[in-house]
Amino acid sequence: MFGMLAPCPSRTPDDLKPRWMGHFCGLCLELRDDAGQLARLTTNYDALALSVLVEAQLGGESDSRDAGPCALRGMRRQTVATGGGPRLAATASLLLASAKLRDHVEDGDGIAARPGARGLAGMTANRLRTKAVAIGESIGLDVDPLVAAVAGQREAEAACGAGTPITAVTAPTEAATAELFAHAAVLGGRPENAGAFRTAGAAFGRLAHLLDAAEDFDEDAARGAWNPLAATGIGVEGARPLVHGALSDLRAALESAALIDRTMTGLLLDRYARHAVSKRFGTSCASYRHPDERRERRRERRRDHRHDDHYHARRRGFWAGLCSFAVLACTCQLCCAEHYQGPWSGRSREGCCRSCCDCCECCQCCGDRDGDGCCNGCDCGCSCD
Repeated sequence: MFGMLAPCPSRTPDDLKPRWMGHFCGLCLELRDDAGQLARLTTNYDALALSVLVEAQLGGESDSRDAGPCALRGMRRQTVATGGGPRLAATASLLLASAKLRDHVEDGDGIAARPGARGLAGMTANRLRTKAVAIGESIGLDVDPLVAAVAGQREAEAACGAGTPITAVTAPTEAATAELFAHAAVLGGRPENAGAFRTAGAAFGRLAHLLDAAEDFDEDAARGAWNPLAATGIGVEGARPLVHGALSDLRAALESAALIDRTMTGLLLDRYARHAVSKRFGTSCASYRHPDERRERRRERRRDHRHDDHYHARRRGFWAGLCSFAVLACTCQLCCAEHYQGPWSGRSREGCCRSCCDCCECCQCCGDRDGDGCCNGCDCGCSCD
């Protein structure tokens, strides 16, 4: 389970939690039915935006069904989304997972670094892409431009150097997400929304790419790995205005679209997206701890790990890591644990919801240090509500 739109219980109204889970489970079950059980491991939080966009245009006419008990939701039954939305989301999840695996294979790192794992990872990447093409064709999506955009990403990165516009690096990602978002308009029966959705998709792709690069910036520098922010010379701070610009473009494009129900699009593509920006750039009051304090804590942990003679991150092989990932997912440690060992790297990680705000601490208004001068739900009338 990956993506920048990770759920945050403290920022999700109680009445929307079942709806979010319905889209999440709908995607997971679609992956199982169309690509096999292991494909469920490719479930991507960001892909849920596609399912939500389709539903937002259909309103109460969107397809759903009742699913049986599942360990990931405490053995409770759930009404899950079905139809074109989850299938489009499954296509995106599989394509992204295939691209990431292919990158590891070509770079010889990550899960493909161990002897014998490279060939297996390559076959898995090919299989995931084949399944993505099949699902895409079933909903009338031409996947070839998406595959070409994914392939063009490596070419864009290879041509990148100091002074290269960062937008040249993010362009393939923007093109792929733009087409996926535009097809959500077709599946939702509102082709007139295609233009607005295409603009929103391009902004979303740029935002996701930049946030991922900013998140990995320090770690990539430490291990000498390629990072677009370092390669172009703009650094994390140089990406800040681009991130905010993408966030504004995303919001404006969605506001211009004709939607029946904006509830879930507002949750994922506004609230969750702003929270993702806050976690990485510290520009919103969405978190309970000041961003400088969070960054300092991360630096301290890294320093402690480097100087602790007893700390040795033990890497796992592909299958051992896969089993560990399944255990972490089924026990909800990925989202709820304060600390857990990364399934493949063995490094200490934080649960994705541990940095979320408590309800009583979300709103630190207007100039207060903990709030970064931004508000969320207070009465001051500022533009960031």
